[in-house]
Amino acid sequence: MVAKDYKPCVPLSAIATSTTHGEDSPYFAGWRAYDDDPYDAITNPSGVIQMGLAENQVSFDLLEKYLEEHQEVSNLVNGIGGFRENALFQDYHGLNSFRKAMASFMEEIRGGKVKFDSNRIVLTAGATAANELLTFIIANPGDALLVPTPYYPGFDRDLRWRTGVNIIPVNCNSSNKFQITKQALEDAYTKAEKANLQVKGLLMTNPSNPLGMAMTRSVLEEILNFISSKNMHLISDEIYSGSVFSSEEFISIAEILEERDYADAQRVHIVYSLSKDLGLPGFRVGAIYSYNDAVVTTARRMSSFTLVSSQTQKMLSPMLSDVNFTKNYIKTNRERLKRRYDYVVKRLRECGIECLHGNAGLFCWMNLKPLLEEATTEGELKLWEMILKDLKLDISPGSSCHCAEPGWFRVCFANMSIETLDVALSRLTSFMEKRKKT
Repeated sequence: MVAKDYKPCVPLSAIATSTTHGEDSPYFAGWRAYDDDPYDAITNPSGVIQMGLAENQVSFDLLEKYLEEHQEVSNLVNGIGGFRENALFQDYHGLNSFRKAMASFMEEIRGGKVKFDSNRIVLTAGATAANELLTFIIANPGDALLVPTPYYPGFDRDLRWRTGVNIIPVNCNSSNKFQITKQALEDAYTKAEKANLQVKGLLMTNPSNPLGMAMTRSVLEEILNFISSKNMHLISDEIYSGSVFSSEEFISIAEILEERDYADAQRVHIVYSLSKDLGLPGFRVGAIYSYNDAVVTTARRMSSFTLVSSQTQKMLSPMLSDVNFTKNYIKTNRERLKRRYDYVVKRLRECGIECLHGNAGLFCWMNLKPLLEEATTEGELKLWEMILKDLKLDISPGSSCHCAEPGWFRVCFANMSIETLDVALSRLTSFMEKRKKT
């Protein structure tokens, strides 16, 4: 048995000893607190409620009902013939039927406004692998990517840890609801140049950023003009595109490219995943869609390290290809998320907490600036630690998302039952009432 304070007597690799994984972030610390003391209405009613995980469970019943009504899917996967086919080697291109099903679902998610060629889809084990793979392809160790803030804390791991690529934050602020501006992009680019870093691309999250905001057409067009002027790539992370409350509110970068007759399209690479829209993070299904032939070819070669199992592909192909099911699922899921969002924002406002207006995602961006003892990152983390330890709520402080303004917190509301959500909101309400009295 190895002692806890054991230190290896032989050297390890630079990756093994690197601190760029980001595990010291409050974002991951909150997860550990939840793992140590998880809330359960019966067995542990005073435990930690997980509000830091952007997971979609509001429409699980629709998926379960589909599988119950389509036993042939289970037979296809688990039957004698299916077992043998799944057990044998599979080409890393992925099943043609599944890539076609993914293309169909991606089109449906975007309201049928764009078309996707299944031959340009590269399958990966989730969006994490897709983002890292693209980083390997477009940048060398020591180069840089621009990433607008606030951004998902996991990007520090996904984009930097194994690739050796730097992240240069594009600092956005609340004065315009944290929308990306040309000036913010220029400032970040200039900062990278002064540090002698080659900027190879911009990773844009639309609308999967911690804010739950879908970008406007004008912002997307400005971004395309910027990357063209700087000779850069654009990674458009659109993994929550089905979680936009109205299909009219979401504009994919693919729509803008189509309208521009695909000018600069070879710079653009879309990342998609079933983790959020279908609530299937455990299935590890992600995809890269690139308009660049060389990127598609290289990504497919590299995808042998991030394969999606044949069993998963065969199970999900019929579901994603069933237009009646997908139409109903997308519509119902959006309606449920909108109701859940409105409910949370209303309850928070009633107890004196305002939220940034959002139109997408599985969370809301909560403004707790008035509660800070000091308007600094340290003051924010002090409040976060108190909320975690005393209220037993794991929410993400804005600083863990590299937000430049102290006092913003991300609260996830779709990863739990409405009953558990009510318990969490009641804890916040009681906390605010006590603050008002004192």
